[in-house]
Amino acid sequence: MRVFLFALFSLLFFPHSHATSLERFQSYLRTTQAARADFQQKVFDKNGKVVQDSNGNFSFQRPGRFRWTYLKPPQVIVGDGERVWIHDADLNQVTVRKVARVIGATPAALLAGASDIDKSFDLKESGDKDGLQWLEAKPREKESGFERVRLGLSVSGVEAMELLDHFGQTTLLRFSNIVRNPQFEPGTFRFTPPKGVDVLGE
Repeated sequence: MRVFLFALFSLLFFPHSHATSLERFQSYLRTTQAARADFQQKVFDKNGKVVQDSNGNFSFQRPGRFRWTYLKPPQVIVGDGERVWIHDADLNQVTVRKVARVIGATPAALLAGASDIDKSFDLKESGDKDGLQWLEAKPREKESGFERVRLGLSVSGVEAMELLDHFGQTTLLRFSNIVRNPQFEPGTFRFTPPKGVDVLGE
């Protein structure tokens, strides 16, 4: 299971050209209730070698609703506000977990969760690099599954997201075709397991 799938939600547009990364993120929380975008994801091991390269698209609607789709290999993750459904087509398997158990102090909570982010994360400015302003979010909960998340912000929005896990792996996401506060079709954040798949979990 791709533990970093939740990084998906971090693409937004921030209208304040002279704002700090923290101010831009706070602006996002106030003004963005939903978004959709495409993503490119690479996972690096502790030696900097690429061990996974994938792409796809995502949608989210706060609080707790999202759809994250990997195109190859095919995998779909859907949060319906109560449960998270993970459908792995290659394994012919669906895993179900309660949103409260999954989202908590994860990267998903930064974008798709409630607005009281500072209860779960310690946020701080992280300087400039590669032409971007960086914001670091460290989970207050020690058993969150990752050490930190870094958001790379430009004048037009979030262009990159980095996640470092406890095993030294780094996940890098790049975003494109971002649309803020779109109208979604009914059923976007609902999931029905296909016939014949194994359903595991809660």
